[in-house]
Amino acid sequence: MEVKAWEYDEFPEFDEEIAGATWLDTTGDEMGVRYVPNVEYECVDGVSRVLQILLPNSRNAKAPRPGRPASCSYPCVVYVQGSAWMQQDVYGNLPAIARLAERGYVVAVVQYRDSSVTSFPAPVQDARNAVRFMRVHAQEYGVDAARMAMMGDSSGGHTAVYAGIMHDDDTEANLFPGTSAEVGCIVNYYGSTDLTFDDSNPSTPNHNLPDSPEGMEMGGINLREDKAARELLTVRCNIDEKTRIAPVFSVHGTKDRTVNTRCSVLLHQRLVETGHESCLYLLRGADHGGPEFWTAQMMDLVDDFIQEHLG
Repeated sequence: MEVKAWEYDEFPEFDEEIAGATWLDTTGDEMGVRYVPNVEYECVDGVSRVLQILLPNSRNAKAPRPGRPASCSYPCVVYVQGSAWMQQDVYGNLPAIARLAERGYVVAVVQYRDSSVTSFPAPVQDARNAVRFMRVHAQEYGVDAARMAMMGDSSGGHTAVYAGIMHDDDTEANLFPGTSAEVGCIVNYYGSTDLTFDDSNPSTPNHNLPDSPEGMEMGGINLREDKAARELLTVRCNIDEKTRIAPVFSVHGTKDRTVNTRCSVLLHQRLVETGHESCLYLLRGADHGGPEFWTAQMMDLVDDFIQEHLG
């Protein structure tokens, strides 16, 4: 065989009969994931924030690389990693999140400005700017800019849903003027979306106090005394019949010790009663996150929901 830079289609396939070998067929459509780490998408007041980008990759549809454009485009899921609005570990859950990319989605995991840096609504603004960034760089990462979804877990679920009601395209918060941050659907994994009842965070004794995660997210104020601030941070309190929001998929464990299951229940009920599209799944016995949320069954449900609304 000649040694040269072979093109795949012209390379001769090995076909010798080998005793004891088992031959298995492939199609070239088997999906893997290429990981592009720490892509800066914004720098606000000297604070840089980055994305972890997961790209679908197969023999027939190779993920883009520097100098090699994408061979096709995929819908994009902008994923907000939860952290109680504090500093995020945007790497720890990547193996699970990669299961979305294996199903043919470009996934961009958002690092937002946390509560040690600034306060609400900074995470929501960051998530929306991440959507804009992926639209602006759609060709570079093989994204179909018309098919964008938002997803998040815990405080990231709160951020993802809130990003669906905060339409700030015409404000200075938009770092990409002229680029929309709207998405076709939202997936909320056990989001901390409601701060209005006493046990909304069952294992947090300082719930709603200034040093609680939610208190710090609102600038270190006492949310027990400041009803207006508490309701501002609570998603359902900012939804009515006139609210523009994409369809929402929520899933919550029934033994969640960190974020009360009722947070997702109340959000779902509010969306339905105000005429918005919402579906809710409750996982019996599941706690705050874990493998139960990333089973093939759950991935099928999430995949079907996204495909239904993105086309």
